[in-house]
Amino acid sequence: MPDDLRPSALLRRAAERLAAAGVPSPRVDAEVLLAHALGVERAELRRLAILDSPLPDDGTAAAFAALVARRATREPVQHLTGTAPFRHLELAVGPGVFVPRPETEEVAQVAVDEAARVVAERGSAVVVDLCTGTGAIALAVATEVPGARVHAVELDAAAHAWARRNVDAVSRASGAREPLVTLVRGDARTALHDLDGTVDVVVSNPPYVPPDAVPRDPEVAVHDPGVALYGLGPDGLEVPRGVTAAAARLLRPGGLYAMEHAEVQDAPARAMVDATPDPAVGPGSRAFEAAATLPDLTGRPRMVVARRAVHSTT
Repeated sequence: MPDDLRPSALLRRAAERLAAAGVPSPRVDAEVLLAHALGVERAELRRLAILDSPLPDDGTAAAFAALVARRATREPVQHLTGTAPFRHLELAVGPGVFVPRPETEEVAQVAVDEAARVVAERGSAVVVDLCTGTGAIALAVATEVPGARVHAVELDAAAHAWARRNVDAVSRASGAREPLVTLVRGDARTALHDLDGTVDVVVSNPPYVPPDAVPRDPEVAVHDPGVALYGLGPDGLEVPRGVTAAAARLLRPGGLYAMEHAEVQDAPARAMVDATPDPAVGPGSRAFEAAATLPDLTGRPRMVVARRAVHSTT
């Protein structure tokens, strides 16, 4: 029995079971779940694994086995731990909200860099995160860029509740007297009219999956809410078009827009941004300077960026 309770044995058996279930990162997930069951950080778990002394028979091994069994059904590891890392943050997640991915950290980086540049130049910056989900991007900007005033919009009730939980938790942890992010429940296409023409950065990770591109991984297809995945329209860009039009309305001249998209949507996303009319001028005008595509962490084309035109073009 003691050998069965050694971290090395527990992790080996768990990784084997998860690998057999098709989990993409079985060893990493096993470590995350055992650390969660023990109530320690993964660094401390690695120390325990090096020592490899049997764990106390206090139910931890049984709790770990139950977590592994659930993960083997492809329930997201983040749902099992209740948290998801995003940059320097640990965000609360669960059923009803899209789990933030490492790829989106690059989108957040673009918003952070631009907001920091504007703050250095003018002393403050206004940032809007449309389709905020957990609040990941908005909170990254708010915590990493002092002087940024961040607004976040989410329509779905369940996702908005998770965002509120995260905004409140991160704000309390920072010691802020007021929430670090002004969170609005509303339609990204029509929200925040009081900020029209004044925003320095609009950033978004909207739904963009085409209707015929059902994700392969059960963690996404079964557990991520469809409202956060599918962008509507035959190309999946119907929601992003509305978000892009909102960005044109919100941004000041020269302000920056950054939006995540699928790797097969780089050309359509640029065309979408380039075709967005200036809301003050109407059809035939262009709200943005020429759009560009930026890569994600793996080099895939996953983000469109463009600056609000200083003068409307046709």
